[in-house]
Amino acid sequence: MHNSGHDFSDDERAGLYRAIYERRDVRSQFLPDPIPRPVLARLLNAAHHAPSVGFMQPWDFILIDSPEIREQVLASFNEENAKAAKNYTGERQQTYRSLKLQGITESPMNLCITCNRSRGGDHVLGRNSVVEMDLFSTCLAVQNLWLAARAEGIGVGWVSIIDQSRLASILNLPENVYPLAYLCLGYVSEFLDKPELETKGWRSRLPLEGLVHSNRWGAEPDDEALLEQLRR
Repeated sequence: MHNSGHDFSDDERAGLYRAIYERRDVRSQFLPDPIPRPVLARLLNAAHHAPSVGFMQPWDFILIDSPEIREQVLASFNEENAKAAKNYTGERQQTYRSLKLQGITESPMNLCITCNRSRGGDHVLGRNSVVEMDLFSTCLAVQNLWLAARAEGIGVGWVSIIDQSRLASILNLPENVYPLAYLCLGYVSEFLDKPELETKGWRSRLPLEGLVHSNRWGAEPDDEALLEQLRR
């Protein structure tokens, strides 16, 4: 094995990959125990150390423990979820309605990670061609927090079935600030072996070898050794 001196130890590597593979979108397993402030600070610091285009660091973090605010967010979820259920019919709709897709009031802490789309000024280095890079950067902050949370034994659930305009109003966001991720955080009774949507039969994980192309779309890699590894 090549060793450049920059790689992690076997145990450190195993911990990183464990966090990646065991991270779950938690909805149903939250415990009421509060998150200790040093732990919460570590999670926020991990998120704040995400890479960002032009080092603009477009994120802010709104900690939400107010029952009143959470009830308003839950009301928006319920409205949007009812609309979403109409996208399906028959057994598929029944399955959808049986899914628990949020833990807004059950989790001890809600967190909204926002994206300030004007931070850094009119001309942010690296954002001239792809203006959405600020949104992508903020997603990396979400992922940093999520992996750090798993390492701390804390579950995270991303509630995406919310009217973003309504959420911005509830949280009193400025016009240039977008509520990118509404998250539920807390210790959990368990981390499921597989993603809940996979366990409930909604979708299965796609085979990786069918998603890897060589040089151009649709060209399968001719590296049989790599393909064999991808199939494992």
